[in-house]
Amino acid sequence: MSEKLTLAIGCDHGGLELKDRLTLFLAEVFPEITVQDLGTHTAESVNYPDFANSVCKAILGGKAQLGILICGTGIGISIAANRHKGIRAALVHSTFTAEMCKAHNNANILCLGGRTTTLAEAKNYVKAWLATPFEGGRHQARLDLLDS
Repeated sequence: MSEKLTLAIGCDHGGLELKDRLTLFLAEVFPEITVQDLGTHTAESVNYPDFANSVCKAILGGKAQLGILICGTGIGISIAANRHKGIRAALVHSTFTAEMCKAHNNANILCLGGRTTTLAEAKNYVKAWLATPFEGGRHQARLDLLDS
């Protein structure tokens, strides 16, 4: 029996509502995935790098295999996450970009904008990202260059 997939999710105040709704969606639609909610848990203004760092540390430390990060636009939190060696955080804006970030870039963190992405869109992006396998091959050689 394979180990259960663990996904860490985090956000700043701009992504709180979408994070909370996606957490419920993941529990309902993907019961085989353990979701670690790393905050924030209130609408109080917070610094997005703190939550990006928490999700990245969970992945790099082996406590989670994948992550989702959300801030107002997804831009700041994706920049913060990509400062970590071994993290490939992709800000997506369509089902196609959600598929391609996994297929070609093996993105281990999906980034979303809480103020720019509807819940319906986010659900579609998450489903596409989780369902898409990494193609490897020439794409792996390119990924190897990222952390060299």
